[in-house]
Amino acid sequence: MVKFADEAVITVSSGKGGDGCIAFRREKYVPKGGPAGGDGGRGGDVVFMIKRNLRTLSYLRYKQNFKAQNGEPGMGRNMHGRDGADIIIAVPPGTVISDADSGEILMDFGREKPQTLQDNKGTSDSDRFWHDGDTWVFLRGGKGGLGNTHFKTSVNQAPRFASPGQPGMERRLKIELQLIADIGLVGFPNAGKSSLLDAYTNANAKVGSYPFTTKIPNLGVMTIHDRDIILADIPGIIEGAHNGAGLGLRFLKHIARTAVLAYVVDLSVSDWEEQFSILRNELQAYNEALLQKPHLVVVSKIDLPEVQERLPTLRTLLANEEIYEVSAFTREGLDTLGEAFFALVSQHEQENVSPSDFELDLDVDFFDGGPDADQNSE
Repeated sequence: MVKFADEAVITVSSGKGGDGCIAFRREKYVPKGGPAGGDGGRGGDVVFMIKRNLRTLSYLRYKQNFKAQNGEPGMGRNMHGRDGADIIIAVPPGTVISDADSGEILMDFGREKPQTLQDNKGTSDSDRFWHDGDTWVFLRGGKGGLGNTHFKTSVNQAPRFASPGQPGMERRLKIELQLIADIGLVGFPNAGKSSLLDAYTNANAKVGSYPFTTKIPNLGVMTIHDRDIILADIPGIIEGAHNGAGLGLRFLKHIARTAVLAYVVDLSVSDWEEQFSILRNELQAYNEALLQKPHLVVVSKIDLPEVQERLPTLRTLLANEEIYEVSAFTREGLDTLGEAFFALVSQHEQENVSPSDFELDLDVDFFDGGPDADQNSE
């Protein structure tokens, strides 16, 4: 199971440039060899790289300091010091990098590339967007110092000084993940979302016959047609979530960070007719832009007799919705739903819709849960 983390604060440092060298040629048959101090190497850069196979920032919670290598000092015989190695920090698509102290947004990997980074020779609109393997150099390493060879003049044939390497730079950054999954499974507690996730992936999510089994989003990878689709089991929404009921603001924030939504409806409960409308109303009350996300409706537990009895009524109530009927227990309908997931995600990606285009309010603090953080949360 993928451990979920969507925010981290890290410190990054570029490398110091190597010092220039003070040296002279002293070969036996070169009586006037003169200065021969080489230049110092350049310090390493701090580079961020987009990696599509990453879906959380959990590894940044364990390693919080990233430092590029310093350049090596110059050497005699005009030998240049080795450049320092860059430090490459991999982040998922949709990551936003901001200054941890001022809050200034430095780069948003969920939007188009800045004009200065775009390939002006490219003819496709896809050149404007971030892709797997694209890099952004955030901090440049310090330049290496000059050896004493550069300071030789007509009046100073043997300079005994060299310039030091320039220092590197250091910044504290807040890394925030805007998009956690391709498809978010949304529903009431016990709607069958975790069972559905287990049926498609190897997530091994905790499943129980009591409310609020899931306390944080569980992620799993569904492979279909030689591509990976990330599914997120979002903790259950209850009525009043947009006002904070059941820590609903946290769960709604998770939903905002998925590209496509699958509303999971459980017809085995007595209030099943209200579930879909409540879910939609809670999303709309939090931010109307959530209703613009591509979505479909999944009816779970169709192996139960009461669900079969209520299916015709549901189809009438949601006549304008795309409905899929599945059972994680018997695996009925899973193949058809999987194809629908694939088609919906593929269409979404072709339209180049960024999660940031919804302009969602994502100011809720994930990690300051307080003493009740594990209560009323699925």
